[in-house]
Amino acid sequence: MDFIGTQKKAGASVKVTQAPKAKVITMADLIKQKAISLGIQQGQMNKVELIHSIQRAEGNTACYGTSKGKCPYTDCCFMADCLKV
Repeated sequence: MDFIGTQKKAGASVKVTQAPKAKVITMADLIKQKAISLGIQQGQMNKVELIHSIQRAEGNTACYGTSKGKCPYTDCCFMADCLKV
């Protein structure tokens, strides 16, 4: 709820505001930002293809979605999402 208004308090006007909502960054946003930073053009790639491209561009194994719940790459930024696949 965005609220901006004026309330009266003890004979004085007090301006009441609520801070703007922080933007929630989704996994899709993070993937796109990472691809752009690496110079990868998304084109018609789906999520898995794009992540594999990112992994290869970083010199890593293109393994997203293949772990079957067991992944040795604990420092991978895609790990939590990958384990859900």
